[in-house]
Amino acid sequence: MKRNRFKTTPFWPLMENAITFKDKLQLSKFILFNDRLTNGDKVKQFENEWSKWIGSKHALMVSSGSTANTLLLSAVKEKYKIKNGDKVLVPACTWVTNISPVFQLGLVPIFCDINLENFSFDIEHMTEIKKKHPDIKVIFVTHLLGFSAENERYAKIFPEAIIIDDVCESHGCRSADGTKRGSNSLGATFSFYFGHHMTTIEGGMVNTNDSELYELMRMKRSHGLARESGNLKKYSEQFPEIHSQFLFMTDGYNFRSTEINAVLGLQQLPRLDEYIRIRRENFETFVSIIQKYSKHFYEIKYQEGNSNFCFPFLCKDKETNKKIKVLFDQYKIEHRPIVGGNLLKQPFLSDYSFSVEKTKYNVDILNDNGVYIGNNQFVNTKRLDLLEKLLSEI
Repeated sequence: MKRNRFKTTPFWPLMENAITFKDKLQLSKFILFNDRLTNGDKVKQFENEWSKWIGSKHALMVSSGSTANTLLLSAVKEKYKIKNGDKVLVPACTWVTNISPVFQLGLVPIFCDINLENFSFDIEHMTEIKKKHPDIKVIFVTHLLGFSAENERYAKIFPEAIIIDDVCESHGCRSADGTKRGSNSLGATFSFYFGHHMTTIEGGMVNTNDSELYELMRMKRSHGLARESGNLKKYSEQFPEIHSQFLFMTDGYNFRSTEINAVLGLQQLPRLDEYIRIRRENFETFVSIIQKYSKHFYEIKYQEGNSNFCFPFLCKDKETNKKIKVLFDQYKIEHRPIVGGNLLKQPFLSDYSFSVEKTKYNVDILNDNGVYIGNNQFVNTKRLDLLEKLLSEI
């Protein structure tokens, strides 16, 4: 059996339980006094409350942030008649289930290097890609680690491309004009996984202001059934020979969530703004600490409107990377690589590469010398003081 490297509970875990006793009590009451536990009224209530919080017209709860990505891209492909073999621009560092739906849906991922400020697309590399691939149909943006990416700049480089957003680990991050990412997007995905800003244990959400896209996703979420759509009457009149309750208008999945997940979401959502405030303040302190050690680390900038997910360290050499991980272990601070590193080094993407070469890739710096530790509402002054002491030992 593989042993945890910590014989005792880590002093500073990567993820911490945000489900309170009160949350569990409300969940217990719901289970005891309600018979319907699958997708129902509580899911709809949570969708409405989440939509208000983001500021978008529609929200659709699903089983995870990963299924949200698949559902959104599938619906965009169908609505906009994107063909098999068409190209989708993706960052070389993101979570794997931003990439998987691209080729699972018959599309071709075109990988772009990242920048080391907000960890989204490198503008210079994107501009070069435009010369070779002017026919990119979709740009799948990841707002990574709580930073807001620069959608507005991407739209200027690829004015004809459809832009969709993954905000799965960056709930509440804001664009330069102060609006929440996902509020004015064609489609944006969010995750409520255990280690994210708020949790429904597992679960996710898709936001959109496009009513046609929303109705299509409602059907796709539940096998492609017309009865899930607000257009059931129209579809039934089109196909009167088929039982209206078992009329399939599109391909689909079972990506539904449960009432149990939604109850937890409704409990946690009122606390989300406070959680983000604490994360942001912690991150500001982290930036002020790490700036003192510019000899060893690349600069991490404080971005207004961030909704910080973690504290990233980009070491300037492998020796520093090795030293800091030894110190993290010594002080019982859990750590991990930054997301999936350079995904093109992963076995499942061995058939892919950068189609436009660069002299030096930022994503390799992140892959080889990047590490992060957790940030959440439980990170306090005691831990941040320890971090400063630890860095001084380098």
